[in-house]
Amino acid sequence: MKRRALVAGNWKMNGSRDSNASLVHDIVFEIKRFPDIDVLVCPPAPYLDATGRQLEGSAIQLGGQNLSEQEKPGAFTGEIHGGMLRDVGCAYVIVGHSERRALYGESDRLVADKFSAALTSGLIPILCIGETLQEREQGQTEAVLARQMKAVLDGSGIQAFKQAVVAYEPVWAIGTGKTATPEQAQDAHAFIRGQLAAADAKIANSTRILYGGSVKAENAESLFNCPDVDGGLIGGASLKAGEFVAICAAAQARSK
Repeated sequence: MKRRALVAGNWKMNGSRDSNASLVHDIVFEIKRFPDIDVLVCPPAPYLDATGRQLEGSAIQLGGQNLSEQEKPGAFTGEIHGGMLRDVGCAYVIVGHSERRALYGESDRLVADKFSAALTSGLIPILCIGETLQEREQGQTEAVLARQMKAVLDGSGIQAFKQAVVAYEPVWAIGTGKTATPEQAQDAHAFIRGQLAAADAKIANSTRILYGGSVKAENAESLFNCPDVDGGLIGGASLKAGEFVAICAAAQARSK
């Protein structure tokens, strides 16, 4: 089965009204050349509404970087309900990014709850999973991925992955300039797909699994050519229009 590639830009805690407007303008102009892929940008929450308005009429979709696990709005100061993300035009939301897990103490259980909350709100969750350098060096990569996947499968079930995306992001490759080799990426992606296939082979075959971890224009093609890599979750490179467009071009080339 040929899965449609997805390139998602995670802007993290970067940007301003002016710089965002310029970035989106340049991306929207170029992305018309790539009709066979899906493209997504995830700005910081204060800029979601303005960015969404600028994306109107384009093929680029909008996503949030995080959401609350709470099922209903209420007295949760500083939190963002999934329905609010939907209200400003988001189609996707990132859950379980390694920075959320490591810096803000998000457990596998909390990530699983956020995954469920995203689905309840009509959002497509991009579930991030991945191992640290220490875990990889100790040969624990597959055990970590299996544990992180199990929490979500136990909480939401395999059917939830009909409306979800998985992103493999080795923690040691995020913001470090280090990138998993195509072989390392493929091995991890194949393992993740195997975890899904153990529950439902058809759903496993249709679920998009993205690679995230220092993806750049020069390595995107080799990563995207791996059979189980269905695009990328792009960090720093998504803040540079030329770099992001080049990554999209690599995904488009994969679709041919």
